[in-house]
Amino acid sequence: DSVTVAVDAVVYYRILNPTVSIANVENAQDSTHLLAQTSLRNVLGTRLLSELLCDRGSVSNLMRECLDDATDCWGIKVERVEIKDVRLPKSLQRIMAAEAEAAREARAKIIVSEGEYKSSRALKDAADILAQSPCAMQLRYLQTLSSIATEQNSTIIFPIPIDLFSVFQKNLSNIIEKPINPFVSTLINLDDANVKLAGRSTSTDI
Repeated sequence: DSVTVAVDAVVYYRILNPTVSIANVENAQDSTHLLAQTSLRNVLGTRLLSELLCDRGSVSNLMRECLDDATDCWGIKVERVEIKDVRLPKSLQRIMAAEAEAAREARAKIIVSEGEYKSSRALKDAADILAQSPCAMQLRYLQTLSSIATEQNSTIIFPIPIDLFSVFQKNLSNIIEKPINPFVSTLINLDDANVKLAGRSTSTDI
């Protein structure tokens, strides 16, 4: 990445063969220390910054293998290498923080978009179901009225759909097709009664 970073590492080693460590190298401790520094530079030069920040374990294992192979002829066994800290320049820290913030905002927008998409699909499915069943639509309307009635409003104005009165309209149409006039029936009965009474009075006079 062509980025300058400061890395602190710790090397744990032990001397397996003191005779070899004295005979083959002038100062085993200093030599191991210098070799660890150069090995760290070489290994980090082949890695990306993201790998160094997110996968320190693999970098430590690679360093341990390199050091162990190089110090084997000195009678030294490298047990473990640990990366303690990675320090970045302040300018790079600001850039990485801005990138991380932008990535978080992008993920948040994606999550919101997915939620809106799922919500719109659910609303569409519900609308299709209600469109296929008028009774379900009326029940949903009544549920809405019930929820509105629980609010703390003193005055509520809402429209009433004509579909609710379809049953009453059918009954009214049937009544109009077959009209019944009670006054006509009453008058007919009264005329019959008058006729009978007139006949009786006539027979009495005779």
